[in-house]
Amino acid sequence: MSQQPPTLVTSRDAVAKIEHWITLLNDEAIVRVTLDSAVVEGVVAVRPTIEAFRNDAGEEGHNALLRLDAMEPQQTPQYVWLSDVLDIKQLGTD
Repeated sequence: MSQQPPTLVTSRDAVAKIEHWITLLNDEAIVRVTLDSAVVEGVVAVRPTIEAFRNDAGEEGHNALLRLDAMEPQQTPQYVWLSDVLDIKQLGTD
């Protein structure tokens, strides 16, 4: 993956939280994702996977990037790092 996450998750509890979010993100599910500063809705393009990253200092951690496709054709997809998620609600399926 070419993008660098803003946060590298290193604790087992934080990794488990990301893994939990992933279980709620089935392909083509319609979801509402609550973040610190926003709430976004969309269709899960594909279930994200947790990945390992290194920051500029060489420290290793994990994160996962969620792509939410727009529900309206004229809107663009949104991308969310799962380490930033506070809650996920299932709204249905596409």
